[in-house]
Amino acid sequence: MGHTKGMLIDLDGTLYHGNRVIPGAAAWIKQLEQAQTPYLYVTNNSSRTAAGVSAHLTELGIEATPNQVCTSALAAAAYIADEQPGARVYVIGEPGLINAVEEAGLIVTDEQPDYVLQGIDRQFDYDKLTIALRLIGQGARFVLTNPDLQLPSHDGLLPGAGTLGAAISAAAAVEPIIIGKPSSILMQYALDRIGLPASDTIVVGDNMLTDIAAGVAAGCQTILVTTGVTTADNLSAHEARSGVKADRICASLAEI
Repeated sequence: MGHTKGMLIDLDGTLYHGNRVIPGAAAWIKQLEQAQTPYLYVTNNSSRTAAGVSAHLTELGIEATPNQVCTSALAAAAYIADEQPGARVYVIGEPGLINAVEEAGLIVTDEQPDYVLQGIDRQFDYDKLTIALRLIGQGARFVLTNPDLQLPSHDGLLPGAGTLGAAISAAAAVEPIIIGKPSSILMQYALDRIGLPASDTIVVGDNMLTDIAAGVAAGCQTILVTTGVTTADNLSAHEARSGVKADRICASLAEI
């Protein structure tokens, strides 16, 4: 692929499934390290902090430090802080999201917030849905960390942040501002962090509808690995739905 200068690498379905590492992932990251290829981990999952993500990767035998991690939570907090420094935010999410919001100097509150920010939340319930509906009705802007309807785990699919967002969106009759892939907001955040132009960056991921669509929209080269959401069986359906094609398709990271 010519003079490649950087990699933005997806996590769920690309390097691991839940707590199972995908064969060849650790060795491939080691190769990038040895070749001194700049890379960042870019994930739509907002549940973990950067330190939490790097700890999870390290546990799986994959080299990682917190400053190599870009999450939709960090990008969402940066987006809000950029738009309205010190904003009041009602957060529906897990520690990764709450931590990112606080670190960005925003105020976490359910009293007259400027924003409702929602990510994956495994304690999501009818009360949170009700609060979100009312706050958005009172003028709070609705920001969604990522549109994934499903989240792969080691024992099957789980409902993703996008499924909860769809409920809030339906209730409040408002479309959210989307941060994560396929939106360009997370990609731009990652490109700023890696310090490279899109033309010198390759996006590696397992999902045509999020990873590859985001990479194409951002002007990056793309490599699809068929170890996660997009498989050899559903590839043509996913290409049709996303309206894009990956520059390369590999059965696994080892093939790259």
